[in-house]
Amino acid sequence: MSATNQKILIVDDEPDILELVEYNLKKEGYTVYTASNGQEGITLAKKVHPDLIVLDIMMPKMDGIEACRLMRAIPEFKNTFMVFLTARSEEYSEIAGFNVGADDYIAKPIKPRALISRINAILRRNNSTEELSENKIEIGDLVIDREAYLVFQSGDKVVLAKKEFELLYLLASKPGKVYTRESILKNIWEDSVVVTNRTIDVHIRKLREKLGEHYVSTVKGVGYKFELS
Repeated sequence: MSATNQKILIVDDEPDILELVEYNLKKEGYTVYTASNGQEGITLAKKVHPDLIVLDIMMPKMDGIEACRLMRAIPEFKNTFMVFLTARSEEYSEIAGFNVGADDYIAKPIKPRALISRINAILRRNNSTEELSENKIEIGDLVIDREAYLVFQSGDKVVLAKKEFELLYLLASKPGKVYTRESILKNIWEDSVVVTNRTIDVHIRKLREKLGEHYVSTVKGVGYKFELS
């Protein structure tokens, strides 16, 4: 999908920020919509169905964290890219954002070229992974077959334990997306057993030993993500 067919919703309570971001994204060929708080953002998103939503964290009426959480609970926004735009650099705000389903995080003050580069990269994520079927992913030199619980690297079979496989599949299903430890626990182990952060670390280490160090990277203080290259 070209930029001219992609829609971006910007939600921020600062008019200068909205104007700056809207201007630069329109120059790139995107269709841009704007809202000044979380409530307006959700209402507008339901009408225009954007491909990507950029949310400020600190806003009146409804902040970005709550807006993201509510939209992720709506089926039509389950796979919509959501990015936080904020001047707050505290680590806890980043963690809070990823915990409610954010895909990325862009800090203010905004640098237009960096912003455009980041958004272009995020929207390319859908095209970077070729899904052979609903349960099979091909990315780089890996083929991950969920139905058969098999992984092939450059044509060679890689033997993974069940949880190692499920962790790899989760991360590879959205390359570049940061998964917090909490979301990994919820998706892989649910509430069936008592699992510590150490358990996740051990499984990540095993994946790196079997596939190489370059596939899974650590986002300090937050979690892990699957690298495209």
